[in-house]
Amino acid sequence: MKILLVDDEQHSRQAMLWFLQYENHEVTDCASAQEALDKFSQGDYPLVLSDIQMPGMSGIELANAIEKLPNSWQTDIVFFTGHADLKSAVTALRAGVYDYLEKPINPEELVSVIDRVAEHQALLRENKTLTDRFRDEVNAATEETRRELLHIKQFVAESIMGSVGIFSECMKAIVRQAEKLHEDRTIPVLIEGETGTGKEIIAKIIHYGNSFGRLSNGGFVDINCAALAPTLFESEMFGYEPGSFTGSMTKGGKGKFDIASGGTLFLDEVGEIPLELQGKLLRVLQEKEFYRIGGLKKIKTDIRLISATNKPLEQSVEHGSFRRDLYYRLKVAHITIPPLRERREEILPIAQMFLQEFSKRKRKKFITIAPQTARMLEGYAWPGNVRELQNTIEYATFAYDDDELKPEHVGGLLQQRREKPTAFSSKNDVIELPFPPEGHSLKSYTEDLILKILAAHNGRQSAAANYLGMSRRALSYRLEEIRNRKANNQI
Repeated sequence: MKILLVDDEQHSRQAMLWFLQYENHEVTDCASAQEALDKFSQGDYPLVLSDIQMPGMSGIELANAIEKLPNSWQTDIVFFTGHADLKSAVTALRAGVYDYLEKPINPEELVSVIDRVAEHQALLRENKTLTDRFRDEVNAATEETRRELLHIKQFVAESIMGSVGIFSECMKAIVRQAEKLHEDRTIPVLIEGETGTGKEIIAKIIHYGNSFGRLSNGGFVDINCAALAPTLFESEMFGYEPGSFTGSMTKGGKGKFDIASGGTLFLDEVGEIPLELQGKLLRVLQEKEFYRIGGLKKIKTDIRLISATNKPLEQSVEHGSFRRDLYYRLKVAHITIPPLRERREEILPIAQMFLQEFSKRKRKKFITIAPQTARMLEGYAWPGNVRELQNTIEYATFAYDDDELKPEHVGGLLQQRREKPTAFSSKNDVIELPFPPEGHSLKSYTEDLILKILAAHNGRQSAAANYLGMSRRALSYRLEEIRNRKANNQI
């Protein structure tokens, strides 16, 4: 992060400068507030770290001066002082600063506040890009400028990791639909799409809309349903009162519905919720109120609900593994994100976006993609979608350094994936399980089947999960359950 450090005490400033540079930040240090104001007007500083009491212009006056500048929304100000008192803290907060630290500064507190500023600034800047009028500028620009503007237009949820480039008409339509849904938070939304297509980022567009500035529309709380143990479902989702069960916190605990109040609850991999627990979720969604475990008082819910699944939920309904009434409750609004292979016009712009970003991060020379490489990228099916494309470009920029991304930089990776053997290459490949005469429970039969399929795929969980039509995380959870049960039986 680019940081503007302001402190009139030289030793204090040098110590903090050394620490921030050690943490790999780009720091500009100033001995006075006036010098810092001059520097600020010439650059982009997401974070200003400033002492409050300084000769001439004080830190408060510096904050007020920055607030009047047109680009002040691009920075967060954090004060520190060796003369901490309630009055100075209140004055700092009234000046609109992000946080307030006392000298001597605790390194862990400083790292924590920098991380929070980084996340806050990412959200501000990402939402700002959605409001700019790119189309008119792109039509009037040269081809080179058009590519650069398209690079800017991509929406990033928290950083370049997990980003989605908005380069096709279908994705633009999805973003417009997401922005429209932002206007009415009472409408539940179901997002369907393969792994790696960017479902969570679309969910964040629905939550945050295309506004920017100080975010005041509640928090975005996400939970992966595949990683949620059935025994902990209620406590994780609805919370519990003190002493509700052995091992519970003495003060009780809030659930995700509590934490997301006034904001958005994002249920990722919602199709992995066990059937016996789906009714509890449905009841809360219908009645808009719930009890904490061990509680006697009903708690009203005030959340926007967004769900996501990487496999068609309607098929789960037809197979009986997902409740039909819950399905229609979640699917008031429906968004389907097509896989990358169905929007091939996006492959090269997204690859170029990742290439520029990772080259900058890793200090490599890559600028463009060679024509032959471009044909290879466009011809590949990308079963892992945007995430797989991102991983491919990231590894290429890690392993090589050149002006141009050449076929040998990515060819080996793509060829390995094409030639990767599958466990069932023949139509005659079958898995047989015995039926013991003394009886065999459905649960035990299912566990045996999972272990057989995993063994047939040589222990590769990704391939086994794909064969079973479930997420890898859900399969890992099921395998952990099986291991625990077998260990308990042995004991």
